[in-house]
Amino acid sequence: MSAEDLERYENEQELALYREYRDVVGLFRYVVETERRFYLCNAVDMKVRGEGADVFFDVTMQDAWVWDIYRPARFVKTVRVVTFKDVNVEELSKNDLEIPDGPDFT
Repeated sequence: MSAEDLERYENEQELALYREYRDVVGLFRYVVETERRFYLCNAVDMKVRGEGADVFFDVTMQDAWVWDIYRPARFVKTVRVVTFKDVNVEELSKNDLEIPDGPDFT
C-alpha cells in the first residue's frame, strides 16, 4: 500500500465518521471533549478530585458515542475518563423549530 493509498483511506474514514456524527448527534444531550477524545452522551458526571497538590477530573458518561476512526464500535454504554488535562462539557441545544407530527402538518 502506497502513502497515497493510506492517505486516501484515512480521508475516506474521516469523512465516513463525520457523516455518522451528523446522523447521530441529534440523539444525544451532551458533548464532552477531553485531550484525547470527543464524545456525545446522554448523561455526564464530572467530579474534580485532588490528591495532595494534584487536581484531576473523573468523568463518567452514559450512552455515549466516541469520535474515533479506529474503533470498530463507537457506541458505548458507559465511559470513564480520568485526566489531569482540561475537560469541556457542553449541553446541546435542541432546535427551536420542530415540525409537529399529525395529519394537519403533512
